[in-house]
Amino acid sequence: MSNASLSPLPSADRPDVTARLRDALLGASFTADGLLELLGAPAYAALSRSETVPALRATRGDTPLELLVRLFLLQQPVPHARVADVLPVDACLESGWLDRAGDDEVAATVDVRPYGGPDGEDWFIVSDLGCAVGGAGGIGNHAEGVVLGVGGASTTLAGLTVRTPVSAALDLGTGSGIQALHAAAHATRVTATDVNPRALHIAALTLALSGAPAADLREGSLYEPVADDETYDLIVSNPPFVISPGARLTYRDGGMGGDDLCRSLVQQTGERLNEGGFAHFLANWQHVEGEEWTDRLRSWVPRGCDAWIVQREVQDVTQYAELWLRDAGDHRSDPADYQARYDAWLDEFEARKVKAVGFGWITLRRTGAAEPSVVAEEWPHPVEQPLGETVRAHFDRVDYLRSHDDAALLEAHFTLSGEVVQEQVGLPGAEDPEHVVLRQNRGMRRATRVDTVGAGFAGVCDGTMSAGRILDAIAQLVGEDPVSLRDRTPAQIRLLVEQGFLEPA
Repeated sequence: MSNASLSPLPSADRPDVTARLRDALLGASFTADGLLELLGAPAYAALSRSETVPALRATRGDTPLELLVRLFLLQQPVPHARVADVLPVDACLESGWLDRAGDDEVAATVDVRPYGGPDGEDWFIVSDLGCAVGGAGGIGNHAEGVVLGVGGASTTLAGLTVRTPVSAALDLGTGSGIQALHAAAHATRVTATDVNPRALHIAALTLALSGAPAADLREGSLYEPVADDETYDLIVSNPPFVISPGARLTYRDGGMGGDDLCRSLVQQTGERLNEGGFAHFLANWQHVEGEEWTDRLRSWVPRGCDAWIVQREVQDVTQYAELWLRDAGDHRSDPADYQARYDAWLDEFEARKVKAVGFGWITLRRTGAAEPSVVAEEWPHPVEQPLGETVRAHFDRVDYLRSHDDAALLEAHFTLSGEVVQEQVGLPGAEDPEHVVLRQNRGMRRATRVDTVGAGFAGVCDGTMSAGRILDAIAQLVGEDPVSLRDRTPAQIRLLVEQGFLEPA
């Protein structure tokens, strides 16, 4: 399909109309909270699964909010006379937000989805028709150049991002503008790029309809639109990371071979970051025969950057191909065409000796340290979003551990992090546990196995005594040589600090 199948977009040069439309939407409680109250939790959740029937059933009345949900979220034509009581309908028709449908109805030209900001802001994400609910699978628009709305990847990246005030932020591959919108809340200047000019137009609409400052919108791939001397305090990207044979769909297929797009994006970021600046990416990466995925990802990290890489999921090549064939609706096409496309994916993976594909997060921080820290780990378990503060704290702990050798650790004071519990594992009735597990109930929700000394040490860390004094007391209690205990325990203390179970007091 081509861009010819996509609707004309509303004007991005009518701030007066956009402001009036925003006021009307807010006046009718067309907000994230308003939607939840109207639809109820089951129908609201069904929208994220691309199911619209429950929402249609919940909006059969005639209130302004029901009218707007049918119009902007469910793409149903509504009576012109009725919508005129709710929206500045003539101005919306003239500026392209609405179009006439038959003699006496109007229809939306774009999806508009209410979206709650982190501090209670009422924002609106604009996207192409059929792409605000459940991403590309929503209502079925898979045209080349289509611009998606809010999906799980978008909200994951937004939740991961460190939200400290910054001077300059860059959103690479902005799409509908959700990351630029978040950045505008804490960045003095926001630049957003996209290879798709339609995406830049829609991002401008998202920012304007949300009442956010305008961004500097630039057309081009990756860092191409960014001058060599431009640097940023924050860089974010939810790139077209799908590893596919060819580049059929702009919103997901990067057009480079294998995982080269993600690799190039990460490798080129170091020189664009200011000292102490963060970069956050979602990415896919290949698991290649004879190569550890951690080694592959470590090779991507640019010089002068700390990195935290988290693999959240791994799919074998058949699962991966099927996922993205379904995303494009190919499973509903002619069986022979589907088989040919499936074969093309497997041929591509076979040629590159790829056995699986990983998905996860990559965070970089520009550092002046002589030996940057690169942590690559697998963590497929549930986490608590937003994680931005957890990510910032991880790098703070990196700095702390880098500046404290074992002797300094023993002189330091620590406190047990909040929401940490201890679990003892062993056979029922046994006098002593087989092992002890410390578990976090916040952030990454990590669990780590410790010995009885480690558990006892963590349990008494309240900031009042140094680590060395605590170990001396434990040595006396268990009848162990205190020098030996001081020698072997710093590694365990270092791990507990690194993973966030202990905090420097």
